[in-house]
Formats: sequence, C-alpha cells, structure tokens
Amino acid sequence: MKTVFEISLLFILSTTLCSCPYSSAYYLDESPTIYVEDALLGKWATFIKKPGSSREEPVKLIFSKRTDTEYNITFTGYLEDLRPFGLISADSISGTAFMSTVGGYQFLNISINSRVYIAQLKLKEDKLSLLPLLEHFTSKMIRNSTALRNSVEVHYKTRVHPMLDDDFCLRDMVKVN
Repeated sequence: MKTVFEISLLFILSTTLCSCPYSSAYYLDESPTIYVEDALLGKWATFIKKPGSSREEPVKLIFSKRTDTEYNITFTGYLEDLRPFGLISADSISGTAFMSTVGGYQFLNISINSRVYIAQLKLKEDKLSLLPLLEHFTSKMIRNSTALRNSVEVHYKTRVHPMLDDDFCLRDMVKVN
C-alpha cells in the first residue's frame, strides 16, 4: 500500500513540476485583425505568491503599441522561477502580442523567443487578468492556426473551468504609473 501511495505522489509531483503554459508555433489567427485597445496600453502591476512561501513578489506587465493591431509586451519583476525555462536572460521578458476572439472570449497571442503562448485576457472593473492555457489543455496534435482555434473553442465550450496554468496567471492587475 505504501508503494502505491509513493508512486502516486511521485506522479503528481512530476506532473506539477513539469507543467508550463501552452506554447505553439501557431497563432489563433494567422494575422492580427483586431485593433489595439487603448485601455490596455500602459503599465499593469500585481503581486504573485512565491512558490513554497507565503511571501508575495511584484510583477509588472507593460503594453505599448507596436502597430495598429499589435502590442509590444514586457514582463518585469519577480521572474526567477522562469529562468529554468530559458525565457529570460536579463531582468525582463519582452515580446509581441495581438488579440484574437474565440467563442466570445478574448485571447492574446503572445510571441516570445519564437514561441507563441495563448492567454485569455479579462478586463473587468479596471482590473486586468492574463490567464495562460495549460500545456496539456488539448491532446490533439496542432498543425495549423485553424486546428489551434478549433481546439481552444471546443475546450471553452466543454469545460466549466478552462485548464489554466495557475503558476503563470497574473490576476487582478491594476494600472500604475
């Protein structure tokens, strides 16, 4: 009985430690079509809990206009837990993003280091949340933008709570100077 418990614990632990946001070579839309929202531009800040601690660390998200349909996006602050993933080499992560709408939900297609991360975007009562999809939100092999869009749409239609990567969620960010 002890062996079954240990194996189960190891499996759960390894699954948890290996989880990361869904990344792809494809976008939800092949090209951006939704115009930049001025309400998103600027600096947004929140605090995240440091894993294994009750201590909270600041994280800042900065949106600026790249083109009429694309954003420059930068994450700064507590990013030490991202170093093992090879996403950062300095004190920030920078990339580009554009908005897509799937099934009535808004998503950001965030391109960082030639990988595309899909995150649901919620702006409610002057608070912004960026909620990336979990790596294994779908078991399908994604071979193009249409397949990715269909998988996200089916996922949101068939789940009460979408599979989000809670370790990377930035919830209830407020706009700062």
